[in-house]
Amino acid sequence: METLLGIYLNDQLAMGLAWRELARRAARNNRGTEFETPLREAASAIAEDVETFRGVMQAVPVRANPVKAGIAIVAERLGRFKPNGRITAYSPLSRFWELEALAMGIEGKKILWTTLRDSANLGKRLADVDFDALLLRADRQRSLLEPARVRAAEEAFTRRS
Repeated sequence: METLLGIYLNDQLAMGLAWRELARRAARNNRGTEFETPLREAASAIAEDVETFRGVMQAVPVRANPVKAGIAIVAERLGRFKPNGRITAYSPLSRFWELEALAMGIEGKKILWTTLRDSANLGKRLADVDFDALLLRADRQRSLLEPARVRAAEEAFTRRS
């Protein structure tokens, strides 16, 4: 029987995979724009965090649930079909939504690292995992994306599009 921590870790892995795919898609959608560099850097950092998280799961140990992981990736891909105010083109609303969702995911990741460190007591159990450094890395990711998120909001909501 899977423990509650195992269920939680698998749910968080699934969300991390969905955010990784969203970050990669957002970076691709913004090639050649001022948004490309921060999105590409964030996508790379999020992918690194997913691998770090997989390491945490292995150290606990908890086996990854491939069904949950697959559902998360499919859900991210289905989310691409949400209305964005344009029939066939990439919209300023799409860019803003992607950046906003990534910002929320990063904030959630900070909660995750804190929960694992403190409430799940993994900070003491997994001496090789520097949860404080992971929290700082999440702060850097958030700071990296914030100017782009604000700019995308301005483009989406204050310009006629």
